[in-house]
Amino acid sequence: MSSSAKPAENKLFKRFYNTSLNDLLAEHNAIDQNQHILSLFQRCASDVPAYRQFLNEKAVNPAEISNPQHFRNLPLMDKSNYMQTYSLAERCWGGSLAGADRVAVSSGSTGQATFWPRSAAYELDVALRFEQVFQDSFQAHQRSTLAIVCFALGNWVGGLFTTSCCWHLAHKGYPLMVATPGNNKAEIFRVVRELAPHFEQTVLLGYPPFLKDVIDAGIAEGIDWREQPTKLVFAGEVFSEEWRELVAERIGSTKPDFDSASLYGTADGGVLANETPFSIAIRRWLAKHPHAVQSLFGESRLPTLAQYDPVSRFFETHEETLVVSGDNSVPLMRYHIADKGGVIAYNEMRAFLESNGVNSLRELGLAEDFSPRELPFVFVFGRADFTLSFYGANIFPENVTVGLEQPEFMNLITGKFVLETRETDNGDKTLHIAVEMLPEVTANETLTQAIAESVRHELLRLNSEFAHYTPTERQLPEITLHAFADPDYFPKGVKHRYTRK
Repeated sequence: MSSSAKPAENKLFKRFYNTSLNDLLAEHNAIDQNQHILSLFQRCASDVPAYRQFLNEKAVNPAEISNPQHFRNLPLMDKSNYMQTYSLAERCWGGSLAGADRVAVSSGSTGQATFWPRSAAYELDVALRFEQVFQDSFQAHQRSTLAIVCFALGNWVGGLFTTSCCWHLAHKGYPLMVATPGNNKAEIFRVVRELAPHFEQTVLLGYPPFLKDVIDAGIAEGIDWREQPTKLVFAGEVFSEEWRELVAERIGSTKPDFDSASLYGTADGGVLANETPFSIAIRRWLAKHPHAVQSLFGESRLPTLAQYDPVSRFFETHEETLVVSGDNSVPLMRYHIADKGGVIAYNEMRAFLESNGVNSLRELGLAEDFSPRELPFVFVFGRADFTLSFYGANIFPENVTVGLEQPEFMNLITGKFVLETRETDNGDKTLHIAVEMLPEVTANETLTQAIAESVRHELLRLNSEFAHYTPTERQLPEITLHAFADPDYFPKGVKHRYTRK
């Protein structure tokens, strides 16, 4: 890193550590978000070689981009046309990795990794999202807190990024200890038994189905999560409010709005948004009013609903999918993240609630003196492509195909399949794959088991996220064999979809 960059970094750290959450958000609120994103665009066009070339190839003159409408007409970048087209160094500020001191890795559909370098200074925007959760939801600025990171540790973004952001909060003065057992249940339980009694509350951070596994297995091993307040931070997957209620009951929570929060994050952009007590209360109300869900989101299913800071991460929509811009070692400028969703302004959300008869916070289950953060909302259904999320790992149809395209199966199955996640009556997630057999072939347990083993083998081989995020006992998929042209999964005359959401 250049010597000139160091003072600027030190100023960012000093500002974060010495400024309260309320003041930091107030400072951001005072910034004109449109001018802010236009300024970031001009810096990228000038100082990021790949983006400069990208614009040139699209015949875009940066000098002509001077208002929000111009910005909204800029070409979208994505992994294919940008991240996989230009070298890693070219995508960084100044065309060099010198400004970055850490890296995260995400798995692609073919198993080819994408590297996302960043500096500790760029973590501060994300640490602010954690601070919102820890202060607004958990009151961790006033209570001694044990934070247990249950995400996989390693090059994957979840574990170490979460750890680092929690360390930033501890350095800021939060009475916080951070333990890092990763997704090792035995180590998690050892930390809980030895350290939790020394703190006023414990926070478990991890992927939703894994945290449920931890809670259930802990109960079986004699851990009483109700002995002291236990809080939960989720990331990576959409879940139902019924599931939240189930998990809350098992930890003795009576205020799910304040005892849990989900983060919306990606390897490329870090944490983009976070659930708040207000967004959770709205979502819990929506879960009981399905007509309102359809009206608000255009679909009957309930997405993750979070709030975001547009100065940190600037959201737009493109054909009902999300586009995000934000500063980082590899800055994102109108980056298409392929998540189906949308944005709702704060005032629009309040107006929607009032139009549906919700005229007070009490009707959402919140205290009348509760003061919501006046931040816009982003809602996320999940991947708009054929990708599924399972224990936080992106599962790609291409990975499953390899497991089916083995010589011993070629005279028995067509190669068509439908990939989906299911939830058991107990709230556990399973990976289910419906496989189409060739005509005249009869299903049998030997074939079912052989396909399951083959798919698991290839998922472990090709998908590092699956290998490291998914507990061993959940890695064997549930296979069901279906007759040729089964109308439920493989109807004739219909374009086949390899995933079912």
